[in-house]
Amino acid sequence: MSALLPTAPEHFPDETLSFALAGPAGKLECEAKPSDAEHRRQAVAVICHPLSTDGGSMHNKVVTMIERSLRESGVDTVIFNFRSVGASEGPFDNGIGESDDLAAVVAWARRARPGATLWLAGFSFGSYVTLRNAARLDAGALISIAPPAAGRGWDFSELELPSCPWLVVMGDADEIVEPQAVYDWIDGLPEARRPHLVRMEDTSHFFHRRLMDLRGAIKNAVKDWPPRPDAA
Repeated sequence: MSALLPTAPEHFPDETLSFALAGPAGKLECEAKPSDAEHRRQAVAVICHPLSTDGGSMHNKVVTMIERSLRESGVDTVIFNFRSVGASEGPFDNGIGESDDLAAVVAWARRARPGATLWLAGFSFGSYVTLRNAARLDAGALISIAPPAAGRGWDFSELELPSCPWLVVMGDADEIVEPQAVYDWIDGLPEARRPHLVRMEDTSHFFHRRLMDLRGAIKNAVKDWPPRPDAA
């Protein structure tokens, strides 16, 4: 399938484009979309999907809602499949190789949108990968949806925390990630580095029947994040 995709463009596309990007373990399947907001920010968001071995992909409905919310907020977006998913090549690598995949997509986004602030966003496993790399990749903003801070085998204790604006959205009825463990993890972080936490009542891991509420939570949180939409 990857052979059917065009190669990565030199510049960020003016309309939705699916393409294959050369990654560290082979081709990565990507999709870039320009903001459809009236006022476009000088920012580009790279969004990461949930666990590859559990069926996660860039077409997950939570991922697509994050992407929609950010485009409506003036941010260009890039979604992609980690290695081993869809048309992306290479074996699953427990977040290590996936971090290299993210770095490759970020490098393309920065070439394609020079001068744009990098935003990172992720859902579940994708939020682990983005948090793991936010400081290293000098992210200007971070969005973590249902981060698996306990009980899923991902060690959050040694991760370098970002100093940029950071949003965490967590469902109180999450059946996969223990909500209280996430709240305790956040409470244990240095106060100056704690994210803005949005707790959503009666909300499951996959935000069933609450996707529009997730959209509202994201848009409300990021509306004043830099860079602000250009209203000129």
